[in-house]
Amino acid sequence: MISTSWEPLELTGGTPVALPEAGPLAGRGVVARMAHIGVPVDRAVEAVVARTASAEEASLLEIAAGSVVEALERTYYSGDQAVETADIVVPAGRYQLVYEFPVDS
Repeated sequence: MISTSWEPLELTGGTPVALPEAGPLAGRGVVARMAHIGVPVDRAVEAVVARTASAEEASLLEIAAGSVVEALERTYYSGDQAVETADIVVPAGRYQLVYEFPVDS
């Protein structure tokens, strides 16, 4: 898996969660880290597309050039403000993407 994410520095800069893999909430995830600094995450949006891997992606994922990957663009929001966005690429033959949605009665 290749995952690259970004967070607004104006939210996390100078806080204990500025570095996602360091500090008191290292590796805990976006929702927990944002809650720690008083930013409630209320939704996430993902867009998924199947496409061929770039040469760099194929090399990093150790798959054949031109292999099919699933590319996800995921963004977490607090109200209308994006608090984290990530580009995730996984080899299509190695992962199954599963989504669960609540259903209002």
